[in-house]
Amino acid sequence: MVTFLSILLSLTSILLIVLVLLHKGKGGGLSTMFGGGVSSSLGGSAVVEKNLDRLTIVCGLIWAVCIIALGLLLKQTG
Repeated sequence: MVTFLSILLSLTSILLIVLVLLHKGKGGGLSTMFGGGVSSSLGGSAVVEKNLDRLTIVCGLIWAVCIIALGLLLKQTG
């Protein structure tokens, strides 16, 4: 179980880094590279940003649950 949670924590950490970098910031971020800035006049980028926000939140919650679960498991075994 600890191995599974460690692997899941590593994967969600990498995914969370990528998702945060994809967000549109003051300078446009990396999301403009994938068409976020081109379709802004069509209104499609708002949907993309909303879905990116949701995916980032879900990934962050999974990351936090993995950390708490690993902490509890390692406290019991240690």
